[in-house]
Amino acid sequence: MQVPLEITFRGVPHSDAVETRIREKAAKLEQFCDHIISCKVAVEAEHHHQHQGNLYKVRIDLNVPQKQIVVSRDHHDKQAHEDVYVALRDAFDAAKRQLEEYVRIQRGEVKNHRVSSAAL
Repeated sequence: MQVPLEITFRGVPHSDAVETRIREKAAKLEQFCDHIISCKVAVEAEHHHQHQGNLYKVRIDLNVPQKQIVVSRDHHDKQAHEDVYVALRDAFDAAKRQLEEYVRIQRGEVKNHRVSSAAL
């Protein structure tokens, strides 16, 4: 990935495997948009709960020309986000959708809804 990538771990020990997965997923974002200025990814684990494992939060901040895309994936589905890799997948999927929408708008591929004269 040519874009500056900043990875932060909060409340969870650094993992080379998790960092590698983040780098792979961030590199795939460049396939959808080659105008990414910067990418920051934060992985955070909440305190360990007695009846379940850690719950992970992933936040992705993407800067592209004229826009900042922020994805914050908390533990909406508590079971799914006990796994850091599932949390990463969901967050990067959401970032990809927002990035694709940004590219469509930049290319002018978004449909214009015309108001008919009968509606006026």
